[in-house]
Amino acid sequence: MARSTGVPHDGYSEHRWKALAGMCVAAGMVWLSFADFGVAVPTISQELDASLPDLQWANNAFSLSTGALVLAAGRLGDVYGRKRMLGVGLLVMGAVSLVAAFVPGVTGMIVGRAAMGVGAALILPATLALIPPMFPPDEQPRAFGAWMAVAWVGQAAGPAVGGVLTGLLGWRSTFWINAPLALVALWLVRRFAEESTDPNASRHIDLPGLFTSALAAFCLLYGCTAGQEEGFDDPVIIALLVGSVVLAALFVLLEKKVKDPLIDLRLFSSRPFCGALAANSVMNIVFAGVSFLLTLYLQQVRGYGPIAAGLLLLPSTATILLLNPIGGRVSARRGPRLPVVVGVLLLGVGTLVTALIGHDYNYLLLALGLLVLGAGLGLMSIPLSDTAVAGPPEELAGTASGMFKVTSMLGGAFGVAITVAVQQAVESNQAADKAKAAGLSSSEVNELSNAVTDSNLANQILSSVDQATQDALTAAFREVQAVAAGRAIALSGLLAVVAALLLPLLWRRSEPAGPPEPAAEPPEALEAA
Repeated sequence: MARSTGVPHDGYSEHRWKALAGMCVAAGMVWLSFADFGVAVPTISQELDASLPDLQWANNAFSLSTGALVLAAGRLGDVYGRKRMLGVGLLVMGAVSLVAAFVPGVTGMIVGRAAMGVGAALILPATLALIPPMFPPDEQPRAFGAWMAVAWVGQAAGPAVGGVLTGLLGWRSTFWINAPLALVALWLVRRFAEESTDPNASRHIDLPGLFTSALAAFCLLYGCTAGQEEGFDDPVIIALLVGSVVLAALFVLLEKKVKDPLIDLRLFSSRPFCGALAANSVMNIVFAGVSFLLTLYLQQVRGYGPIAAGLLLLPSTATILLLNPIGGRVSARRGPRLPVVVGVLLLGVGTLVTALIGHDYNYLLLALGLLVLGAGLGLMSIPLSDTAVAGPPEELAGTASGMFKVTSMLGGAFGVAITVAVQQAVESNQAADKAKAAGLSSSEVNELSNAVTDSNLANQILSSVDQATQDALTAAFREVQAVAAGRAIALSGLLAVVAALLLPLLWRRSEPAGPPEPAAEPPEALEAA
């Protein structure tokens, strides 16, 4: 698309803020889809004969496909046009969301969520890469700040939005809401955005690297999820987990040999970058896993509806947005390491406070934990992503920012899988004896442990016993779920605390931050969201 005829003094289009609105709608749609599905899981389970691992896989399929493809999608945008790839991504995600909402069965839902992730992978890098050529340097911090605010609101408020949609319009609305959002974003982008490419970008895409990295992630995620039903001592599960390690090692070997690797391993020679990448991974593992578990806990154990459950998780959104600019200012004065380490520590402390709900539920305690962990997330987000360009060489900044997207999406998927696996392990061990004493077989006990409470599947399993026994078993499982959720959340909090203590060892002050650049929030400052 040619430049607009309405051009101000410096050659930038006067319609650039309208274009940014469309790009922000597109990015917000992606992060909303990333976060809004979990709150609908109990409602979906009442209609479909699906186990919790099945529905968990449907949740994670979106993150897995996005994380696996986002680096390659960014390369396509550099070569064939970022605006063009953004438009394709919006069409794919909007159309697939409509289809996935009405395909029957959990398998169709999983495939649909994965296909939505393909569109999301095209959208995310394009929305950011279009900003620098469209905005003068003095306006870029505001443009990127707007993008980041929308991204965090979409992710942190996703459960509330998903809960309202599920409660008012049904769970399928969490899918088809993407269609009107995609149309609005597509209209704004096509009308007001300007095309841009990277004339120096290689047209080669590292397919062996893409396949091995995606397959390694798939094996690890599938092993963690399927292991909840089959048992982690099952030979197939062990083979999947071992295979993920072997494939990851093969990926590293391939990346050392190919001419244009998917990930340039020189990135990892920068210790600040490695520290930021580790912190970003922990941040997303903990936040995504805890958010998913809390949406289940509030509905299954405490009996809230989807609307109430989503709204009760909103406190973290307030402190995320409040602390975002403060983290940027602290980073500019003291360097990025301090706010990141403090942020990870606050994330851990807030998560540990939240874990106390497993013993004695008190919403004020839950809200306090959410406020503290949200403060940690807000404090570290800008310093984390600013380090993506402060550490690595300038020519690797694009790949570095892509790695932040990868760790955000894959970290979130693994966080859900691992956190729920811990909860299921505790729950199965404590509830099995009561279910067997009631006359259920070992296979039925295993199925019941992996079913959502009050779901269609759970009711089918319990149909062989009388109503009084059904009620007693349901109450017992809810009691055990509360304890198991608390322990799983506590382990997530401990992970964050340990990470905060170890980060200074990994992220040493061997590479001084130097004076801040005029644009204090560079493009890559948004990738950690």
